[in-house]
Amino acid sequence: MCHTQTVANAPSLDEQEWAGLLARIAAGDQSALAELYDASSAKVFGLAMKILGDRDAAEEVTVDVYTQVWRKIASYDAQRGTPGSWLMTMTKNRAIDGFRSRYLERGRQVPLDEAAELPGHEATPEQYSAGLERQRLVQAALAVLSTEQRQAIALAYYWGMSQSEIADRLKLPLGTVKTRMRLGMIRLREVLAPHGEGLLS
Repeated sequence: MCHTQTVANAPSLDEQEWAGLLARIAAGDQSALAELYDASSAKVFGLAMKILGDRDAAEEVTVDVYTQVWRKIASYDAQRGTPGSWLMTMTKNRAIDGFRSRYLERGRQVPLDEAAELPGHEATPEQYSAGLERQRLVQAALAVLSTEQRQAIALAYYWGMSQSEIADRLKLPLGTVKTRMRLGMIRLREVLAPHGEGLLS
């Protein structure tokens, strides 16, 4: 029983290999970085692809991750996680940044009436996945608002624009934008209240 537990808790061969490579990278061994890439890039690329859904963007994130490994190897702490978890966390963060920037750029290029079709900016892949239902609920709630309120809130919620940017985009006084958003958010919270807290956070 004890032997089984020891085996179950032992690091995987991959993790042992990667830990050794990270130690060599920390010592300035560039060949170890190439070996780490060969050994782990399939998993890194797979996660980036899952988040971004775009091969070119996932490949860019993958290269960026290994660049960061070389630059930030000193920040790796084996006591806080395995080499694999460190790589996956870095990949997740880079991919999310890319995901946000892609949709923000797209949002600034499409007509205003398409704003509600754009997904919101999630903090993690897990939240993004869970947020699909939240997105559906928010879009349904937006339908109860006036066109003016919906437009202002969509620009803020989906595109990440500030109230000043919205005022400039819509050519309206800042006070008008603030009023529309305040009244619209009050109404949204009323509609979404039965679905739980945090939908608009």
